[in-house]
Amino acid sequence: MGHPELDGVKSADSCTGEMGAQRTSEGRGVVTSTPETGAAPKPARASSVRKWWDGHIVASFDTFGRQLGMFVEVFRTLFTDIAKRQFPFGEFIRQCAFMASTSVIPTLLVAIPIGVIVSIQVSNIAGQIGANAFSGAATGLGVIRQGAPLVTALIMAGAIGSAIAADLGSRTIRDEIDAMKVMGVNPIQRLISPRLLATMVVSFLLCGFVCFVGFITGYVFNVYMQGGTPGSYTGTFASFAGPADLWFSLIKAVIFGAIVAIVACDRGLTTSGGPAGVANSVNAAVVNSVILLFTVNVALTQIFALIIPAKVV
Repeated sequence: MGHPELDGVKSADSCTGEMGAQRTSEGRGVVTSTPETGAAPKPARASSVRKWWDGHIVASFDTFGRQLGMFVEVFRTLFTDIAKRQFPFGEFIRQCAFMASTSVIPTLLVAIPIGVIVSIQVSNIAGQIGANAFSGAATGLGVIRQGAPLVTALIMAGAIGSAIAADLGSRTIRDEIDAMKVMGVNPIQRLISPRLLATMVVSFLLCGFVCFVGFITGYVFNVYMQGGTPGSYTGTFASFAGPADLWFSLIKAVIFGAIVAIVACDRGLTTSGGPAGVANSVNAAVVNSVILLFTVNVALTQIFALIIPAKVV
């Protein structure tokens, strides 16, 4: 038969022991508290906007600044190497041959439709106002001033820029660029400068080729298919399109070639992520080049219009 007093003492001792164990557990950080159910979730909109801003706007300015720095460095190296007779002309010749063989046929296939399209559109409009004799002037203004350099730039960006980005990107992921730096070889001197100069030279030649093809295409289409006269075509062409227009077109083509080369080389040298990274670099090189080309074309066209106003005949 139990004693009530002893039972009370045991109960008190057990309670005291449980309280002591609880205090000990709390002191050691074992006891966990129940989370509050009324806590408000953190706003995710601000973080997503900041992530988008850093990933697109800030990254775009960083890329532009890096490419501008490469532009200055490559041109400094190019002029220095030519002055010191250290320029790799062998690599330059190989790149010129590769770029010309890659881009001549696509340029021809694009230049012919451009000349035909300009002739068709201009003849339709000129026929409505009785000015069929000015088809040559439209070819001069449309093809030489804008069509030829833009066609050249787009072909260079699509065919040459992608090839440069793929080549340098493959070298980068295979650690060839790092190996060149370890051996004391400057990649800008051996790889970038020859490609830059080759792209500028080939762009210059291709632009002149597009101007010639555009003129011949417009002449043949206007004279033999639209019933125009050779004298009116060549006369109005020479009246509205002068040597300044041709030189401006060639200078624009050289600038566009430099832009394509710098963007492609930058994207190739910053490639990461294996073969998938090479594909991304090629895509980014083409897209960035096209955007920059059209932006620079607007600026150069406005500058040329201010310096040399349009002729009034």
